[in-house]
Amino acid sequence: MLDTGDKAPEFTLPDQDGHDISLTALVKDGPAILFFYPADFTPTCTREACSIRDIHQEISRAGLTVAGISPQSPESHKRFREKHQLPYTLLADEMKEVITMFGVNGPLGFWVQRVTFLIDQNRVVRGRVKATFSVAEHEAFIRQAVSIRQMPV
Repeated sequence: MLDTGDKAPEFTLPDQDGHDISLTALVKDGPAILFFYPADFTPTCTREACSIRDIHQEISRAGLTVAGISPQSPESHKRFREKHQLPYTLLADEMKEVITMFGVNGPLGFWVQRVTFLIDQNRVVRGRVKATFSVAEHEAFIRQAVSIRQMPV
């Protein structure tokens, strides 16, 4: 699994509308929060996605971009995004290539670990949290990234 200080690999995945989005595009205007999650419409993943939705304005004001990545199709992501009014991008990694590159695949390649990364404009991992069932840990990590970005230089 990628760790703090590692260079995140470049990738391109389709978003919920079928448009190809690269990591370089996500970080072009500032750091990005990438959160990997197992599946659309599952209870814990829905709680996580909605908790990020609920603080999305703060995230945006801090100059951070957010994208969720899971192995479902763009069509599934579109339905999930619309149903829960998610204001950020969801990327489809149906072949689990990016999931594998980031080292967040589960044992024997089954499922996906719930991991959130903060990646800077040079594609360097600035922090990460792994918490399979604790949505609160992911939200706290994101809130910390927001407060660091809001500190005067």
